[in-house]
Amino acid sequence: MYTHAHKQLIASGLVATLTVFSGPLAAASIPQEISDAKQETQIWTTYALSPYLRANDLKVSVHNGKAVLSGKVDEEINKDLAKQIALGVSGIKEVDNQIVVQADYAPAKEGASRSYGETIDDVNISAAIKSKLIWSKNTDGLSTTVDTQAGKVRLAGTADNIKSKTLASTLAMNTRGVVSVDNQILVNGEKTSIANSVKNTASNADQSISDSWVTAKVISTFLYSRNVPSTNISVNTQHGVVTLSGKVASGAERSLAIELAKNVRGVKRVEAKGLISI
Repeated sequence: MYTHAHKQLIASGLVATLTVFSGPLAAASIPQEISDAKQETQIWTTYALSPYLRANDLKVSVHNGKAVLSGKVDEEINKDLAKQIALGVSGIKEVDNQIVVQADYAPAKEGASRSYGETIDDVNISAAIKSKLIWSKNTDGLSTTVDTQAGKVRLAGTADNIKSKTLASTLAMNTRGVVSVDNQILVNGEKTSIANSVKNTASNADQSISDSWVTAKVISTFLYSRNVPSTNISVNTQHGVVTLSGKVASGAERSLAIELAKNVRGVKRVEAKGLISI
């Protein structure tokens, strides 16, 4: 069984060994060991990224296509998830799942350091918010930095008006994984001719944005948003007119989907007669 750091050291050592040894034995055994280490790392990394498994102290060992899993989880469903993830890795043919289910299991936290998966979550949240701000047609003149720590988002920078600042908070708070938003964006006292020029340029650009770009950004906006069932909504754009269809759980979800679509740069109008709340 290897820790993640140990796996990397082994992989590096194996690569170095290849430059020293040759012959039938090396040719037969070394590539298999490298493949085993690679598969272990793939499985471990997926566990680290999974919000359901990352907090558990799981260990992985792979030999000739057989993965041996050990450690503890608090639910049977998480044990099965760990097995299915391992089976999904290319080259894994068999899984010996020795993970123990312990209902009162509570993994120990090592200090205040964040896990690899939590760090990746924060990076993805920041990227999603930045993308939504860039795609929005109502954030002209907004210069923003986005920092996320444990789902807590901090916005900083400048905006031409209070509307843009408020919209930045709304888009951020509606992003999947966000716990809170600290909006420290400063509103400029005056609109300069440069800012107006930027707005005019952006407005002209809206006229030339392709329908396929608009459709892609509306779909992505839904995907990033935690209160909209993106997989249940179909999006089609013709000459800047976005048509939404499908089913949502409530009138509130329907209204939010329409507002999010309207906010995307290049959207002239949103038709939502085919979007039904059930």
